Amino acid sequence: MEKLKNYIHGEWVEGTGNGIPLYNAVTGEQVAVSDTEGLNFEQALDYGRTVGYKNLSSMTFYDRGEMLKKVALYLLERKKKYYELSYKTGATHADSWVDIEGGFGTFFTYSGLAKRMLPNTPFWVDGETQKISANGTFLGTHILTPSEGVSVQINAYNFPVWGMLEKLSTSLLAGVPSIVKPSPYGSYLTSAVFQDMIESGVLPEGALQLVCGEPGNILDYVQDGDSVLFTGSATTGKKLKSLPSVSGNAVRFNMEADSLNCSILGLDAKPGTPEFDLFIKEVRTEMTTKAGQKCTAIRRILVPDNLIGDVQNALSKALDQTKIGNPLSRETRMGSLVGKQQYDEVLRKVNILKTENELIYDGKHELVDADYENGSFMSPKLFLNDSPFTKNISHDVEAFGPVSTLMPYKDADEAAALAKRGKGSLVGSIVSHDEKFVAETSWKMASQHGRIFVLNRDNAKESTGHGSPLPTLMHGGPGRAGGGEEMGGLNGLHFFLQKTAIQGSPDILTAITKVYQQGAEKKYADKHPFQKYFEDVEVGDSLETAGRTVTDADIVNFSNVSWDHFYAHTDATSLSGTIFDKTVAHGYFILSAAAGLFVSGKKGPVIANYGLENCSFFKPVYAGDTITVYLTAKERINRGVKGRNIPSGVVKWLVEVVNQRDEVVCVATILTLVAKKSPFIDLNLKNIQKTLNGLTENTQPTWGKMSPQQMIEHLDFTVLVSLGEPEADKCFTPEEQLEKWQDSLYNHRKMPKDFPAPFLAEDDKLLELKHKNLEAAKLSFMDNLKKFSIYYKENPQAEHMNFVFGKLNKEMWELMHKKHFTHHFEQFGLI
Repeated sequence: MEKLKNYIHGEWVEGTGNGIPLYNAVTGEQVAVSDTEGLNFEQALDYGRTVGYKNLSSMTFYDRGEMLKKVALYLLERKKKYYELSYKTGATHADSWVDIEGGFGTFFTYSGLAKRMLPNTPFWVDGETQKISANGTFLGTHILTPSEGVSVQINAYNFPVWGMLEKLSTSLLAGVPSIVKPSPYGSYLTSAVFQDMIESGVLPEGALQLVCGEPGNILDYVQDGDSVLFTGSATTGKKLKSLPSVSGNAVRFNMEADSLNCSILGLDAKPGTPEFDLFIKEVRTEMTTKAGQKCTAIRRILVPDNLIGDVQNALSKALDQTKIGNPLSRETRMGSLVGKQQYDEVLRKVNILKTENELIYDGKHELVDADYENGSFMSPKLFLNDSPFTKNISHDVEAFGPVSTLMPYKDADEAAALAKRGKGSLVGSIVSHDEKFVAETSWKMASQHGRIFVLNRDNAKESTGHGSPLPTLMHGGPGRAGGGEEMGGLNGLHFFLQKTAIQGSPDILTAITKVYQQGAEKKYADKHPFQKYFEDVEVGDSLETAGRTVTDADIVNFSNVSWDHFYAHTDATSLSGTIFDKTVAHGYFILSAAAGLFVSGKKGPVIANYGLENCSFFKPVYAGDTITVYLTAKERINRGVKGRNIPSGVVKWLVEVVNQRDEVVCVATILTLVAKKSPFIDLNLKNIQKTLNGLTENTQPTWGKMSPQQMIEHLDFTVLVSLGEPEADKCFTPEEQLEKWQDSLYNHRKMPKDFPAPFLAEDDKLLELKHKNLEAAKLSFMDNLKKFSIYYKENPQAEHMNFVFGKLNKEMWELMHKKHFTHHFEQFGLI
């Protein structure tokens, strides 16, 4: 039987013991063996702290976000084999989708957050700068850097993929290497995904290690700077947290443990209402998804006391209709528990619940293409606790399977009180259309819940459900649930980051943070900052504008244009008792006038205004005052761009407006989209001619079979096609892929070297030569390129077919030619 390998200090290693046999939860057949005996855990941790930390922490947040996306795309292409393994854990297709593609989705989400909101630096400036001296020569701020250690994640058996990826999404993005320790049960699925992550070649050396089996004494070697993320029982979690190596070394510990989550049916949600039906469907889903093996599953069903019978009947019918059996069958809606050991443990908890509660539903389902003897199947079980304020077992014992307990309440106060008797939950839900009931119950139960999910007719179609943690929201809960916090958008990174206060002068803080601080030295140059590409803009690049004297006519005209007739701008007789001496210029006129002073009218890399932040007006500006503007590059933010957008970044500019007395009247931060330098040759005739001067008959290609003349005539032919001479008769790219190909014209990725032109003959026969020699071909090419520039000035709306990219307009043809010319000029070593 195959023994799962561990991935330690960059090598795949088998354990030296007998290991733990792993079985197919549906058929009972052995699948694999997990074994960690003989592994050198101390060496593994040291390898992560040194090699892994060095490689990950030196990357920028932006680049780590791009790394997550590449890994997720690589895994997504291989998802079929993960589903085949997931079925062996007893998971249905829907269960597997949540686990597998939900995990990939978490990587995609954090990649997007990184590229939109995190800096292109290995550190992260947190919060605003604090002025801590009278004259502003002494400032303070905070930076976040990766905690210098390794993160050990100990995962539960219920989500072999998502459980790993949701933790890795934040640790990898934060720059902290991880050792993944999945539960042995289902670890064959974790191992398959992990192996592909390593084989992708995307992750730097030492970023990830895998311990596929029992954890042994791995936590004996954790030290200051390391972290532990645990998902499992509260009892085990508390033992691990109290280990001398953990508590004595101040190791960061995050625990997600037991959770007796509840769902509350509102007082208004009577039979016949949409909310009643939604409630029954939601409870049934949470009892049967993953066969109830979810940390977020509904364990306590809170219902108005007069509706207990209605809910019992409706829920029983819904559970009766749930087909249980082999996950490979299309009929199956609920699979098995993960193994016999887990079955026995759930049954033990069921028997404890029976001592105090009535078992009112015990499904007698016939299995689909499976049997109870070989598989680990359990039918849904519903209990009734008729006195939930005196009978406590259902508030204390969690049966981690398709088991839940029904209990009555009288009013909102009782509902909230019962919700809190779970002593800390990951999630509680309320199904109601009564806003007052929802509001009152929510804030009363919030202190004991990590998440509150409200469901009603208004959000049902788009709701993700009671049991679905989302990457952008916190996953965790207080008390029994462990007190942990995972994901929650960028907040999830803080667990892995060290927050450090930085104090110093404006110049020092600018140097450390790479964000310009008011009072720091400005860099003036003859070139207007708006004429610089994103890569060329430096923090501190500045411009001092000419002055502009504000007139009464300016104030009147702006009132008329904007329709802002506030009395302070228009009525000099109404100013007594105000802060103004006379009619004052509009604040937004001052900001607009400032923009008029600092913008560059000439076309350049600045694409558009992207936003405005922190605009403040400090002193009034009256007619006769003269304003001057200081524009300074404050921060550069790299930015991922999709579709038909020019690759660009965001530059934040500090705008300081002063009057003739050098008093600051306005300060704002504006954001601009600034184009990145294109790696492709510009369609400048002189530059292209100069480049072609280096091409001779003897120039050899670095790839492909073309001769120099064949290459030039190929480009010449493409230019003529872009003029419709001749008009291409077809596009060879399938219609469903055409949009993707056209979008690719806008990015800065080069054309692949091995891409065969689809319009050439199948035997790779190259274009027959039309010109007598290379020089004649060059002349024709340059003549047609000049013709191209004139044609689209005269016909700006023209469109012509391309053999690969379909019908293209002026802009797209220009982008295509730039890429295409660069591709072939590089082929012959001209650029």
